Amino acid sequence: MHPWLIAIRLRTLPAAIGPLLVGNMLALELAQFSWFIAILSMLCGVLLQITVNLANDYFDFKNGIDTEERIGPLRVTQSGMISPISVRNGMIFSLCLAVAVGGFLIIQGGWPIALLALATVLGTLCYSGGPYPLASHGLGEIAAFVFFGLVAVVGSYYLQAGETTSSAWLLGSAIGFFNAAIMLVNNTRDIRTDTKAGKNTLAVRIGEVQAKSLYQGLVYIPFAIVIAGFLLGNLKGLPVLLAGLALILARRLSIAFSENTGEALNPILGQTAKLTMAFSALFSIGLAFA
Repeated sequence: MHPWLIAIRLRTLPAAIGPLLVGNMLALELAQFSWFIAILSMLCGVLLQITVNLANDYFDFKNGIDTEERIGPLRVTQSGMISPISVRNGMIFSLCLAVAVGGFLIIQGGWPIALLALATVLGTLCYSGGPYPLASHGLGEIAAFVFFGLVAVVGSYYLQAGETTSSAWLLGSAIGFFNAAIMLVNNTRDIRTDTKAGKNTLAVRIGEVQAKSLYQGLVYIPFAIVIAGFLLGNLKGLPVLLAGLALILARRLSIAFSENTGEALNPILGQTAKLTMAFSALFSIGLAFA
């Protein structure tokens, strides 16, 4: 695989695509729905995810977190496949593209989208870098929940509708938990090396046993949320029923995560991202036909 394809971590991109797909599909029935805005919002989300991935690769190497002891997937900076300067420049380029695309979205959504865009850019840069890296202070999972859950779903729906709904908030929360689970797998795998490097992720703080228990909640709670949304009359039955099929994958992953540790968690990382995409795609198909 080409080094830059490794660097952008293709298997993590569903974390950005899934919530934006759902947010836009929620607005599909609206008269003012725009496919152009939908595509732009998903493009912006993917570019921001790539920026986060490159920033994580660059800053973890720069801060001495990624070393030869690393057991996670290959990092292009630490391995020497791409120079640190090139990865940094790639991060800046991707962020600039995201900001450029986001400019069109701000014109569409006005000041609320401008505020969300500013917060998202700051969150992207501060995830691994800056004076208080979120990932190094146990806030990575919370950042994933907020930006790749609530902000992505509610923000993309607002772009289409000019308002928010309880449905968007419920689905933003559900998908946010899935994306937090992705982050938790990554951090649980790296407990030993992160502890040695002084990177105090949530998994480091609570320990592997508690992290495994937390993962169970993160992949099951989304199903409880959408069922509750249906019972309360906020969500339609067909999307909830179809999304429920993803419970099969969630169950399989919860068992695999509880039984494995260290490097053996690498496949579960990508599969948890697929869980996010499966849930989002199934719910979106249900919305299209409901």
